[in-house]
Amino acid sequence: MPIGVIIDAASVALGGILGALAGHKLPENLKVQLNIVLGLCSVGMGISAVGLMKNMPAVIFAIVLGSGIGLAVGLGGWINRGAEAMQRPVARLLHSQNSSMSQEEFTATLVTVIVLFCASGTGIYGSLDAGMTGDSTILISKSILDLFTAAVFACNLGYVVSLVALPRLVIFLALFFGAKGILPMITPDMIADFKACGGFLMVATGLRMTKIKAFPIADMIPAMVLAMPFSWLWSSCIVPLLG
Repeated sequence: MPIGVIIDAASVALGGILGALAGHKLPENLKVQLNIVLGLCSVGMGISAVGLMKNMPAVIFAIVLGSGIGLAVGLGGWINRGAEAMQRPVARLLHSQNSSMSQEEFTATLVTVIVLFCASGTGIYGSLDAGMTGDSTILISKSILDLFTAAVFACNLGYVVSLVALPRLVIFLALFFGAKGILPMITPDMIADFKACGGFLMVATGLRMTKIKAFPIADMIPAMVLAMPFSWLWSSCIVPLLG
């Protein structure tokens, strides 16, 4: 039973609702500053994950090639359009968009939220671990942070943040039920390199949230798919040749 996956997705939905309900009551400066603090937390979590890296060349190659693929196929544009499609009906029904944000800024922030919640290395690993071992500790612990993160984002974005729980639930359930077939083929080094790749994306997300640099985060997502295969190729095929 994917209890951890359900609790984690529910925390995003609940946080989005609570943030949207309370957002108009909070001072604008408080919401801005909290968003910066969350960006800093994302950078810190990303740096911690990057420190787990075992095969640096494989991870770097995955990020560069994966980002190149994402940019070449216009993945960021597709996700942007998907974010806009998610936002429109909610804005019409609930009028939850913050008028102080431009449409461009709103969409960019929503894309950041989607990547942060749906492409999290910790969340993906937690889903795999729960599916294989039945231990949902990682996901349940992460749900606490996600509850507050979703609430802060929803103060500006409104109820649309809650909808991000749906693709998150689908992705993590697929990983949970597919874990028994995947994890036996995964080595600890591959998992570490995967989490390190996710860490780079989290650092980029944090820098984007703090408006230091607008990295193409959505276009970088394919790197997560390449991280494990490249880690295996490097350690199993290239390192023996070099040795």
